[in-house]
Amino acid sequence: MSFHFGIIGATGAIGKELLILLDELNITLESLKLFASQSSQGKKINFRGEEIPLLPLNKRAFEGLDIAFFCAGSAISKEFAKAATESNTVVIDNSSAFRLDPQVPLVIPEINPEALQNHQGIIANPNCSTIIALMALAPLHKEFGLQRFFASTYQAVSGAGNKAIGELQSQLKSWSSNENISKPEVFPHQIALNLFPHVGDFGPDGHSSEELKMLNESRKILNLPNLSVSTTCVRVPVLRAHSIAITAQFEKLPSIDRAYAALKNTPGIEVIDNPTKNHYPIPQTASKNINCQVGRLRKDAALENGLSLWVSGDQLWKGGALNAIQIAQEILKK
Repeated sequence: MSFHFGIIGATGAIGKELLILLDELNITLESLKLFASQSSQGKKINFRGEEIPLLPLNKRAFEGLDIAFFCAGSAISKEFAKAATESNTVVIDNSSAFRLDPQVPLVIPEINPEALQNHQGIIANPNCSTIIALMALAPLHKEFGLQRFFASTYQAVSGAGNKAIGELQSQLKSWSSNENISKPEVFPHQIALNLFPHVGDFGPDGHSSEELKMLNESRKILNLPNLSVSTTCVRVPVLRAHSIAITAQFEKLPSIDRAYAALKNTPGIEVIDNPTKNHYPIPQTASKNINCQVGRLRKDAALENGLSLWVSGDQLWKGGALNAIQIAQEILKK
């Protein structure tokens, strides 16, 4: 069977990766509609040899679409998602607009595909860091029973969009040419040769919005409403692929051998763990990789029943576009 897809925000970072993956994964399409902002009107994008025009978005734009991928931010999702469902189009939303709505499934297909049952037309794609962290933690939770975890994220600039990528590249070019680096426009500080613990907006309790996403989304996806999560999110001068250092505590005493077996038997996970030969996950090997990579697995020295590990994953793929496509595949199976 073939289907009618639409991408809202086709020129953004996730929209572009959706087009790449739809082609690379050989997803069969009857038609594809692309929507973008007013500044892109009149332009076209080449997909499988066809020049597809960028269309304006309105509330009648979804007629005839089976699935619409929303990749244009929370405001657009809140304004147009209902109109899409009224046209019998299933919305897969990459923004934070509906993630914590109790009526909307928040889905990582390898972890909680059952959440798609009885959906009401909108499915939320989790935050990129949450996806990457839980791809590693979910199989360990099944094996040993997750109680709490601590995470420090090392987040690539592409998580902040195309302008952020350009800002890092421009600053690196200026530095390498021994020129003055321009004042940053996307980030609060220079990102080239630097990092800062600031991803998202800060709340009154001192946590950033990105840190609270890890807590609240993990609870919902794993169906662990009392799960304790402590996160510090850090922006680093890497183009793509996030990395996360995780220390987790479990109900049962974890066995390293059983932990390795659980990870290796999980679709979407690649174990790379031979530190003595410098083999461990890094953004360079995780970039444009459909798998999340896990390594540095060891018993934790501070927590009882604890494990420490390191995971890297491409936040534009598994942390965004790929997870959205996998959700679509699960829906279309049914």
